[in-house]
Amino acid sequence: MLNRVWLVFFLTSLLAMAVQLFNGHIEVLANAVEALFASAKLAAEIALGLVGVLSLWMGLMRIGEKAGVVGAIAFVFEPLLRRLMPEVPKGHPAFGSMTMNLTANVFGLDNAATPLGLKAMQDLQSLNPVKTVATNAQILFLVLNTSSVTLVPVTVFLYRAQQGAAAPADIFLPILLATSASTLAGLLIVAVVQRLSLLNAVVLGYGAVLLSALVASGFYLMTLTADAIGTVSTTLGNGVLLLLVFSFVLVAGVRKVAIYDEFIEGAKAGFNQSIQLIPYLLAMLLAIGLLRASGALDYLLQLIASGVSLFGFDTRFVDAMPTALMKPFSGSGARAMMLETMAHHGVDSFAGRLAAIFQGSTETTFYVLAVYFGSVGIRHGRHALACGLTADFAGICAAIAVCYWFYG
Repeated sequence: MLNRVWLVFFLTSLLAMAVQLFNGHIEVLANAVEALFASAKLAAEIALGLVGVLSLWMGLMRIGEKAGVVGAIAFVFEPLLRRLMPEVPKGHPAFGSMTMNLTANVFGLDNAATPLGLKAMQDLQSLNPVKTVATNAQILFLVLNTSSVTLVPVTVFLYRAQQGAAAPADIFLPILLATSASTLAGLLIVAVVQRLSLLNAVVLGYGAVLLSALVASGFYLMTLTADAIGTVSTTLGNGVLLLLVFSFVLVAGVRKVAIYDEFIEGAKAGFNQSIQLIPYLLAMLLAIGLLRASGALDYLLQLIASGVSLFGFDTRFVDAMPTALMKPFSGSGARAMMLETMAHHGVDSFAGRLAAIFQGSTETTFYVLAVYFGSVGIRHGRHALACGLTADFAGICAAIAVCYWFYG
């Protein structure tokens, strides 16, 4: 699958560059060459940037596993995850690392979520009979990460505040609805492909509880100002993070675990894993960089606008589509598109709000796929990319729908 995707990216880039040259835009050649070398530099920077944080969390997770704390955390969601991932045996360490990763995502703790996700992928890889081919459990876990609900997208509120929004947090509920739709769509499409049964008491029970918690949290946070939401989110997230760290170390100490030695062993594994990521990151970033530099995404946007106009539909959402199209490929690129849309159309305009909803409710699917699968050497993702992009598409459609509902 990834081999074909890579080839399609290069062919699309070549075609777009040819069109640009035909129209006299010879600067596209310089842009493409610059993208090649910039991708190599960025891949190394990202991987090296992960060295410290991945070593930290791999070391702490090893202590937590030896202390039994990770197993205790896994107990909360293991019944649900076992129904969704029947090939993972009861009591496996992957349940704990997956639970912690998804929790970190909900609280928006990106610095912790990524290394915890890589640890979970490594745990799942230990069960993989064919090391270069993704298992069903790995695919489901990746799709949940590419569409996972972030309860409070504080950074989006911050950007809106910087751009002078009258009420920076007024898009909170639309983002929550859109990202929830993305997660649900991702889960459903994987369940269909993998023939998982979701109509059982355990899955429906957990679904009801999680939905109730999200709704209750949403209504509570809507009563707060943007600054108060940021304070609550930051305090709660940091508190959970520190609680985990101290519980790992203190419980391990009580149980007479060799804390320092175990941390060093875990950190060594984290260091090796972060360096192993470079080739996989480089491959994906290179293809994405050429796609951007060639102007292919701009042509796609023009095609969407022409199609919408042809059928006589409301075209206001098209002004925010650059953010939606860029987000699966590049988080920083999508952020730049969002800010440009806010500056050009107004932060409280329909397009400005929709761009912010796109930014807060979708994920950098190709980056997540490269990092998570690359960390364990998986080369054949099977249906992972298709399911992830389906979840992205559902999130985009939901974002457009809720924006028209709230502001249309």
